[in-house]
Amino acid sequence: MHPAFSWPWVESQSAATAESWRACAQRPLPPGPVYAPQDQNAREHIYDGCLRTVESDLCNRPRTPADRAAFQNRLVATFARFASAALGLEVPAIDLISHGFLPAGVEFARRARRFDSALAMPEIVQACRNAWTVYGLQPLFDEPARITPSIVAYSLLYPYTDNYLDRPDASLEVKRRFCARFRQRLRGERLLANNAHEASIWELVSMIEGQYPRGLNPQVFDSLLAIHQAQEQSVAQLSAARSLSHDEILRISCAKGGTSVLADACLVRGWLTAQESQIAFDWGVLLQLGDDLQDIREDLRRGSATLFTRSAGAGDPLDPLVIQLLNFSEAVGAGLECLPTGSATLKNLLRMSWRSLIIVAVANAPEFFSSAFLRELERSSPLRFAFLRARHGKLASRRGLYAAVFNALIEETREQAFAPHAGVSCWESPAVCPPDNAAGTQLA
Repeated sequence: MHPAFSWPWVESQSAATAESWRACAQRPLPPGPVYAPQDQNAREHIYDGCLRTVESDLCNRPRTPADRAAFQNRLVATFARFASAALGLEVPAIDLISHGFLPAGVEFARRARRFDSALAMPEIVQACRNAWTVYGLQPLFDEPARITPSIVAYSLLYPYTDNYLDRPDASLEVKRRFCARFRQRLRGERLLANNAHEASIWELVSMIEGQYPRGLNPQVFDSLLAIHQAQEQSVAQLSAARSLSHDEILRISCAKGGTSVLADACLVRGWLTAQESQIAFDWGVLLQLGDDLQDIREDLRRGSATLFTRSAGAGDPLDPLVIQLLNFSEAVGAGLECLPTGSATLKNLLRMSWRSLIIVAVANAPEFFSSAFLRELERSSPLRFAFLRARHGKLASRRGLYAAVFNALIEETREQAFAPHAGVSCWESPAVCPPDNAAGTQLA
């Protein structure tokens, strides 16, 4: 019997995951790979060489379909060289990214552009992060990996809803009315759209309904309503930040992150077992906490209450919280091993990406950690922390580089433009999309 994702279920699962999180406290730093300084230096040279290659190729953008296909293949080859040397990935993992996740990301971007040609590239990349989460879940649940209409629709709901609620030019009352109407639409009510923005959102919901009829797939729409409610409650992290207790912050974070990937998982085939539901929920909480670590400076500026801002605001180093997060990541990864399906390569790649997310976040915010902890954790990073910070700043100042790469990749050859869009299997040649591991989409 499949669980019903009512709000009491969400509260119960949030409490269970919070206990798992607490059980990871007071543990030592989990073991990881160790890189000598000279090895890190060699990898950094390869990183910069690959970056120069991409920039050089972009200066000579191909114009013919054949040249564009060759250009895409060169980008994949550059990524493979980068992943092997700079990141230390083995050939099976590189193949999985190069010929799976990356072409899926570009396929998603093309479909997003077809849905709305006015979508900005940062919004597409933002939505693509969620599409990759579903893409990773599919083989874990014994389903073929492909981009589906519901994946496109759910992933695009983030820039259409959450970003809208962040707009300073919209009043709180306007946002509340929008949330109420959106909740009605998620429940299946046929509302006339008030404007073009609502019309796009209603159409995205219809795309999910088209793939998963409501009467046959109640978990899909229960999960969408659950994340909607979790997002509404998470507003308290900003509006009542000072009064929230540590346990309340943890509860809100678990509900928001857990329901996000829970909805992702429901879109794999329309239903989940109890075991799959727990794994997806824990995965979402892990990504949410990783996102909170990444965003600590911004959250402190906004006054948002997270586990990390609360500790940093008290003047405490974040060393223990990050060690706890790394141990929690190991616990979530152990849950993947309980699944009888999904390759060992995929499971190891997911665990590596979660650890990498945490390590890079630490590298980019060194002022919140002790020097001893930074030295210890840096030994398990293939690239030195100072190098990571420098390249992060360099790429942040070159937003046009990401846009140029992505735009070049989603240009279709004549054959690709008329190919049936049944998933990444329709691809004639693989392409690359900038990897970014973070929390899944969040509705409103």
